[in-house]
Amino acid sequence: MIAATNNEGKLREIRAILNEYKIYSLKDKNIEIDVDEDQDTFLGNAKKKAQEIYDLTHEEVIADDSGICINALDGFPGVLTHRFLGKNATPEIRNNYLIEKTNEYSDRSAKVICCIVYYNGTEMIACNGILEGFIAKERRGKNNFGFDEIFELSDGRTLAELPPTEKNKISARSLALQELKRKLTKN
Repeated sequence: MIAATNNEGKLREIRAILNEYKIYSLKDKNIEIDVDEDQDTFLGNAKKKAQEIYDLTHEEVIADDSGICINALDGFPGVLTHRFLGKNATPEIRNNYLIEKTNEYSDRSAKVICCIVYYNGTEMIACNGILEGFIAKERRGKNNFGFDEIFELSDGRTLAELPPTEKNKISARSLALQELKRKLTKN
């Protein structure tokens, strides 16, 4: 199946978690596309990506959309996590901004939401994973991409401070992919 992402970090996680499946990247299939994530929900964006890649390839696709939702900021940045400061903002710039904004509040609680969609041309399966935590007061950790270095678990470690094998057992993406595995096995 094809993973509808250009993000190498996501691809590594998907391949590690769905290791019993052959997962192709867009690059493996010589597909150069960046699907516009213009929907209002994680599910909407994941469905759109799955549909567009399937329409190009007519092969099984898994697509995801995920983001960090900060309670004190009414769920912001949410579905806009990757692009709320524009296309040219780096993860470091976005993470520093979120730390600064969250520092204005005593409530640092947040959650990561990941929606995975599988589509084979006839059946669409959607699965969600949610990981509760907090926004760290500073960026920490080296095993990361995106907001991993600012998302702190209840034990005080950020996702970026976890070894990849440990992160792949508890992350929102892992939770969604584990649910997808169960549903695919039932079919």
